[in-house]
Amino acid sequence: MSEQPSFLREVDTLIRARYPLLYLVTFEEQRVDALLGDIAKAHGKELVEWSATRGLRTFTSGHRGTPIDDTAEPLRGLMHIGKLPNPSLVLLKDFHRYLDQPVVVRALRELGNALKAQYTTVLVVAPVLTLPEELEKDISVVDVPLPTKAELMALLKDIARLVTRNRKATVELSGEQAESLVSAAHGLTLSEAENAYAKAIARDNRLDVSDLKLILDEKSQVIRKSGLLEYYSTDQQLADVGGLANLKKWLNRRKDAFSEKAREFGLPAPKGLLLLGVQGCGKSLTAKAIATSWKLPLVRLDMGKIFSGLVGSSEENLRKAIRAVESLAPVVLWIDEVEKGLAGSGGSSNDTGVSARVLGTLLTWLQEKTSPVFVVATANRIESLPPELLRKGRFDEIFFVDLPSDAERGEILKIQLSKRKRDPAKFPIEELVKATAKFSGAEIEQLVVAGLYDAFADNVELEGKHLLENAKEAPPLAVTMAEDVARLREWARTRTRPAS
Repeated sequence: MSEQPSFLREVDTLIRARYPLLYLVTFEEQRVDALLGDIAKAHGKELVEWSATRGLRTFTSGHRGTPIDDTAEPLRGLMHIGKLPNPSLVLLKDFHRYLDQPVVVRALRELGNALKAQYTTVLVVAPVLTLPEELEKDISVVDVPLPTKAELMALLKDIARLVTRNRKATVELSGEQAESLVSAAHGLTLSEAENAYAKAIARDNRLDVSDLKLILDEKSQVIRKSGLLEYYSTDQQLADVGGLANLKKWLNRRKDAFSEKAREFGLPAPKGLLLLGVQGCGKSLTAKAIATSWKLPLVRLDMGKIFSGLVGSSEENLRKAIRAVESLAPVVLWIDEVEKGLAGSGGSSNDTGVSARVLGTLLTWLQEKTSPVFVVATANRIESLPPELLRKGRFDEIFFVDLPSDAERGEILKIQLSKRKRDPAKFPIEELVKATAKFSGAEIEQLVVAGLYDAFADNVELEGKHLLENAKEAPPLAVTMAEDVARLREWARTRTRPAS
């Protein structure tokens, strides 16, 4: 056999140690069937599967045999397993659906005890872990990770070889380009990756590096299916972010930090950033620009969706979201307004400690994660942030995004005018900079938009006067909430790194 995945070596060890009951958490039944078929063959055992539609039946050389009569009902199936004439690996497909029945749980426990004297192992194969308390000490759980890049590369080579031999398509991939396609497919199941490669070939009867975007689009399906995450397709660049020179420099020096070259150099993957600051000053825009500049997918975690009315489900929702994000790595994870989701973590709310448990799960992951997930968390209100989140080790750096300076407001004005196909040289930039004192970047953008509306309504071209008039009529947030902004600035002065 070729080199086994680490989880399979663990399963192999447990089988050789004659553990009677195992629980494999995976969506990939076909992959597990093939891998366990190799183990069964190596140990001289039969591979047997049970499903609610067919009951028990054996595998022979990869083909399923005739179902054994009267074994489709779970209890009868378990009773028959104890009577199998030969040492076997028995896969119970989607058996978690029956573990809420006391009689089935009892039968499974009794079967486990009986199998300790035999050479048969029963493996529950299910996409989610549903384990009653009675079985916690009797069954060993193994999480089956998604395919490695080596497995995905082997799949790509098999498909390329097949379509080339049958002359159904043209394959034009260098070694580096093949690595790019495999990286794009990382995080998909083998079945999903096979479908993505097949779709790429079916589109134009070719498989080449131009199919990279299509495979990444297929990857976004993983995000949509989770229901907890949003996949963002963005073309924002760091050049679109006005000012923030310190932050941009920090990011530019880390843009290749997820590469294999960085690993060989001994660099750890960067953990992420916490961006604190005044509303509308570019925190969210920066998150989008990081993903584009680093050529990584961008995923947004909505903390509001994590919390639900079911006790215990909020923590499981977060764990599910983390698993989905890690399956897509390398990726940029954007947690917008993180303080809103953790407002009750101090125990003062009436959420029976759910926020505190969610915070604990999040903090542990931020501290211990080894997968290449770059987290960009943004926050506007520091008084709502739990102090544990600010501790060193959760993030690589905490930046404070302040109101733009005179020079930065001039840069933002030029960016916003250029985005709308206007020549900044035709506008009184210096006068506008003075008129927009204490304006945030978002407020400057809205100023340009409001000026466009006025010019359009008057049926004239946009001029500086339209912008100046709107600047006088719209007091910025830093004026209407001066005390809050002053308190935020004072707090950040000695606790964070300035982004500008």
